[in-house]
Amino acid sequence: MRTITCKLPAKLDAELTAAAREEGISKSEVVRKALEDRVGRRRGRKRRRAFDLVGNLSGSLDGPADILTNPKYMKDFGG
Repeated sequence: MRTITCKLPAKLDAELTAAAREEGISKSEVVRKALEDRVGRRRGRKRRRAFDLVGNLSGSLDGPADILTNPKYMKDFGG
């Protein structure tokens, strides 16, 4: 793996540090993911999925564990 060096304003570095801490990964990994996403979108190779945008919310709400597989929850849906 190659190494690059860049300068960041103090505020951006603080935000990067916070993001890394929240995700439990290194600052380098946060930067790599951001670059992969940015370069992928530029080239049109990688499209973001809805889950990419809200994946951090997965499991954050209480509710029935079988809500996706039990048809009883569809009763009166959309009516």
